[in-house]
Amino acid sequence: MTWLIAGLGNPGPRYDSTRHNVGFMVADELARRARASFTAARNSRAEVAKTVISPSGLGVIPGESLLIVKPLTYMNESGQAVGSLARFNNISADHVIVVHDELDLDLGRLKMKSGGSDNGHNGLKSVRAHLSTGDFYRVRFGIGRPPGRVPGADYVLGKFAARERTELEIQIALAADACETIMNDGLAQAQNRFNS
Repeated sequence: MTWLIAGLGNPGPRYDSTRHNVGFMVADELARRARASFTAARNSRAEVAKTVISPSGLGVIPGESLLIVKPLTYMNESGQAVGSLARFNNISADHVIVVHDELDLDLGRLKMKSGGSDNGHNGLKSVRAHLSTGDFYRVRFGIGRPPGRVPGADYVLGKFAARERTELEIQIALAADACETIMNDGLAQAQNRFNS
């Protein structure tokens, strides 16, 4: 069985290192660990890093495949890429993990779950629509609420402050660990280890 991990974000240098792109950052970390490179996927508007899971690397059972995906459709249409890749590779929703930013969690907090509402997150809404179900795994990466009267859209498209960088790097590594744990040991183990 093939797994698909989709890190949500927006393509292009303008959005590099923004709060909305933490999903891309986690996808990059997973690809680095797997020594896999991203390439453009035909007909799916995504960059995909493919790897075969080995006993010493990512994964569940040696020989299983993993697709690490960064949709290039912009956040609000992320489901186009996730849905087309899942269908093409015959991946069921219970083998899809979506990593996304979460305003309702402070930076330094992660939550894992399967299913549930989209909580106003347009990327999740799009993935749900294109998979025809919400029953996929979510790794919710806390970015916190905007301070004062900063509009939410400006906040999520803003870059992390220098003082947040150390915590950000720690959380990227932990979110990647959480994805691996979901595949290896199941959701409950991931929740016990990483929900904060």
